[in-house]
Amino acid sequence: MRLGRLGGMRAVVQRVSRASVTVGGEVVGAIGEAGLVVLLGVTHVDTTEKATALAAKIWTLRILRDERSCAEEQAPILAISQFTLYADTRKGRRPSWSAAAPGAVSEPLYDAFCTALESLGAKVECGRFGADMSVELVNDGPVTLILDT
Repeated sequence: MRLGRLGGMRAVVQRVSRASVTVGGEVVGAIGEAGLVVLLGVTHVDTTEKATALAAKIWTLRILRDERSCAEEQAPILAISQFTLYADTRKGRRPSWSAAAPGAVSEPLYDAFCTALESLGAKVECGRFGADMSVELVNDGPVTLILDT
């Protein structure tokens, strides 16, 4: 594991027309209008400050229709924790997850990210940390960005 290469949190941001996350047959988070889905990966070097900065960046990204941001449109965000964003597939056929922070580190930072979005005025829906989730979304555009802190 070469942590020096890792800059910090990783987010896959998708512009959607609707999205939901289901755990055990129960919808735990959903947005029924234009907004963003954020898949969030946390690594060992991440901090609350990085989570807050990433939330602000995503809230003001001008990637909605007509180059508008969620902040301008008051568009909702569905945030989902996803440790698999730090898969290392350079060796063999089985991914290594060693670059992903353990749950004790990543769950509070995922929560801090969601709280930071809410404090900015976002309507935030969330997945369930550590759960086996089914995610459904309609990517609008399609628009998909990868952000690293």
